[in-house]
Amino acid sequence: MSGGPPRSGGGAADEGPLLLGVRHHGPGSARAMRAALEAARPRVVLIEGPPEADALVPLAADEGMRPPVALLAHAVDEPGRSAFWPLAEFSPEWAAIHWALDHGVPARFIDLPAAHTLAWEKEKEETSGDSDDTGDSDDTGGSDGTGEGDAEGDQDGGAPHAGVRIDPLRALAGAAGYDDPERWWEDVVEHRGVGDGDPFAPFAALEEAMGALRETYGDGGHERDAVREAYMRLQVRAAGREVGDDGVAVVCGAWHVPALRRRASVAADRALLKGLPKVKADLTWVPWTHRRLARASGYGAGIDSPGWYAHLFGAPDRPVERWMTKVAGLLREEDRLVSSAHVIEAVRLAEALAVLRGRPLPGLGETTDAVRAVMCDGSDVPLALVRDRLVVGDVLGEVPASAPAVPLQRDLDRQQRRLRFKPEAREREVELDLRKETDAERSRLLHRLGLLGVAWGERTVSRGSTGTFRETWRLRWEPELSVRVAEAGVWGTTVLAAATARAEADALAAPDLAEVTGLAERCLLAGLSDALPAVMRVLADRAALDTDVGHLAQALPALVRSLRYGDVRGTDTAALAEVAAGLAERVFVGLPPACAGLDADAAEEMRRHVDAVHGAVGLLDDSPAPHPTDLRGRWRGVLRVLSGRDSVPGGIRGRAVRLLLDGGDVDAGEAARLMGLALSVGTPPADAAAWIEGFVGGGAGGGMLLVHDERLLALVDGWLTGVPVEAFTDVLPLLRRTFSAYEPGVRRTLGELVRRGPGERAGVTGTGAGIAGFAAEPDTARAAAVLPVVRLLLGTDPEGKEAERQRDGLAGVGR
Repeated sequence: MSGGPPRSGGGAADEGPLLLGVRHHGPGSARAMRAALEAARPRVVLIEGPPEADALVPLAADEGMRPPVALLAHAVDEPGRSAFWPLAEFSPEWAAIHWALDHGVPARFIDLPAAHTLAWEKEKEETSGDSDDTGDSDDTGGSDGTGEGDAEGDQDGGAPHAGVRIDPLRALAGAAGYDDPERWWEDVVEHRGVGDGDPFAPFAALEEAMGALRETYGDGGHERDAVREAYMRLQVRAAGREVGDDGVAVVCGAWHVPALRRRASVAADRALLKGLPKVKADLTWVPWTHRRLARASGYGAGIDSPGWYAHLFGAPDRPVERWMTKVAGLLREEDRLVSSAHVIEAVRLAEALAVLRGRPLPGLGETTDAVRAVMCDGSDVPLALVRDRLVVGDVLGEVPASAPAVPLQRDLDRQQRRLRFKPEAREREVELDLRKETDAERSRLLHRLGLLGVAWGERTVSRGSTGTFRETWRLRWEPELSVRVAEAGVWGTTVLAAATARAEADALAAPDLAEVTGLAERCLLAGLSDALPAVMRVLADRAALDTDVGHLAQALPALVRSLRYGDVRGTDTAALAEVAAGLAERVFVGLPPACAGLDADAAEEMRRHVDAVHGAVGLLDDSPAPHPTDLRGRWRGVLRVLSGRDSVPGGIRGRAVRLLLDGGDVDAGEAARLMGLALSVGTPPADAAAWIEGFVGGGAGGGMLLVHDERLLALVDGWLTGVPVEAFTDVLPLLRRTFSAYEPGVRRTLGELVRRGPGERAGVTGTGAGIAGFAAEPDTARAAAVLPVVRLLLGTDPEGKEAERQRDGLAGVGR
């Protein structure tokens, strides 16, 4: 290639390798780079990236490979330590790989090996306590951070302050008079067609600009760059010896080009690399997403609008018209009225805005303003949808099955294909009916991944059903989950084996009894029948040794909830029922003495435990598993002891009486007697107020109890009016907390009853019903008036004749 096309940069026009400085994830750079490679026809292409990935380059041509993807490197001995090198379809590096594969030219990566990068990060964390995302890169290859920083440096034009990083793109945009680096880049690169001009001119200009920045700012605060660039220079020299300098093309961040152009001795470069830390690293391809390419996601890969850049790269012509058509299609899917006339007017407005702003073509700012004005009626609400779905996008890449992966990842892929449970970048909600085998297997897979720390799904409240046969999950596959899968690979080669081993290890390491019971519940949900015996042994041992009644009461509800999964999931829960019954017996014995002498905060916590145990005992006693004793009867005895023991705080005594009343174990008269004793003159006001809160507090029907039983309301009213003035301010916050939990209608009714005086409502009877406010017998005449309507609704009176005959009667009832 002697005497061939000029090389980028001045002074070396006809000598040395072809240096193509690009912006990572820049579609304009990708197009220009492809044109330069077509013109130069190099014999080897060197690309910024970890050299351990050279063996993975051929996979880029696989039919199953769909960008965006990323090179994932992780330490073999510590899979959680990882780094990513993301590549989109419009990334210059990806385009360079494909050009080399299409033309049969070797493509190699020349950046610092991942083995050093991962070890370097570990060493940095150990010394400083913080870390960077090692696979991250800025707009022009200047750093491993986000690319954000102070571009101004010192006042005298020297190097910036220590630790301050510059963003080369922002610095160049500021020098050109732009306050937005993205808009500057669009004007000078993205809107510049390749045309028939010199394909190397843009790279020469960019190299000159970066050279000026490097002279001013030095390494720009990127301390690692000197080592990386020394390694890259060595690799470029080695390639030049193989094919000649003029046969080498280098695709790297434009920030590095001046350093690669600079002549440095081999000895000096090797000296910089001497003594670098090193770990054993594995690399593979993993799917990536457009959302993770955006700065807004927290991963600063250098672009704000990956969806927009993908559109610019893929649109063969008329990009603005095609973009507006996409926007219109999205808004129509959301039931917004958008016609072809809207598209035409939006294109015209975008072009007019570009002219007014002195831009060569409409950019993202102009198209966004036009969409807001024409298609969104000036509202930012639908515009936010356009940004989320199109400007950023939910595109998820794909990686072929032939890509290297840990055995656990391969097993997960097989299960996802078998269950037709494809990972997606966009958040979606799925309903699983556990009575169906496929849905049950999907549920078990999600629970097993949760145990392994692979949070693909988050469980949410099911709509329209409270049964245990239905689960609702909110799913989103994030690229980092590939790291979590690799990290979990140490537990086993399949999802089932890994989850089983992880559950057994977690049971042994659990710090308290409640965590072990929660783990037993998760094992049942995940269908880990092999892990459950080991977890149950740990649970039984912990329960036998734990003497804290609060811990036992906290653990019991989780165990009882787990018993309900046996019906739907077909899990044998006999061993679990036996442990739960034994745990309940220990709670019954230890709860009364544990409730004595508690302060206000401890009493409130213990009251919550009493509520939880009450619900758990009901479920446990109704479970099909046999029990040695009548648990519900034993629990009623515990509640009676709590309700009548003076040493128990008032809140717990009041709640015990309320639970006995709700269960029919005491009648309203006995409840009123106990309330009268608790609210007697000799009881301290604060203790009496706590009793009231325990009895009718929490909003769980306590307000309606006072509405329908005016004897109880009269007792509360009489006690409250007799509270001394000096004690009233002490009990007011507690009473306010009690009654504020009621529904507004209940509070309004109680206020009206108090205003009239309890027991003085017209038509209220207090005899014969057992509960004041209800008659002794139903009013059959009023009940019969609705029967015609019921028959009509049920279809037993299709003609509606009886309803017609009863119309006058219904009208009379309505009056």
